[in-house]
Amino acid sequence: MLTGETRASLSDKLDYALWAFRTAFKTPIGYTPYKLVYGKACNLLIELEHKAYWALKHANFDLLTAGDHRKVQLNELNELRDQDYENSLIYKEKMKRIHDSKIKDRVFNVGDRVLLFNYRLKIFSGKLKTRWSGPFTITQVFSYGTVELSQIDGPNFKVNGHRIKHCFGEDIPKMVVPDLQTFPKDQ
Repeated sequence: MLTGETRASLSDKLDYALWAFRTAFKTPIGYTPYKLVYGKACNLLIELEHKAYWALKHANFDLLTAGDHRKVQLNELNELRDQDYENSLIYKEKMKRIHDSKIKDRVFNVGDRVLLFNYRLKIFSGKLKTRWSGPFTITQVFSYGTVELSQIDGPNFKVNGHRIKHCFGEDIPKMVVPDLQTFPKDQ
């Protein structure tokens, strides 16, 4: 646990927690966040202690050598960015394959009864309010997933096929008020 019961030590431990996160290797991107930001591996205090002479020797360059060294560093940074871009593409493709493998194909035909998802309903407008309206009848199925729905007392309209699902029951009532039964207290 990071803090005690009073939470007073949270600010003391936060720096260490952030440092641990930034220097930890992340599998999806193949690097540490520190390396992505600064373009080099993070030198921990233990590494600096053993490589202090090496760091001092490389810090005393003449101008030409320093310029060449800087160009090499910039090229390495560009290579790291390219590798990161490739790693992110591989990761996104992998996640897309996993996501797409879990999607079930839904086939809609003319005459099917469907429910329409109301995505504009606010989250807290009614906690137990249904976000599905309908049922509607499919009058036409277009390419690329567009579906035309018809209402009993209104005009036809087009919606995205991802917003509808098959309706296997009766009509959804507009206002559901359960009949609550109250029982007298046991005496």
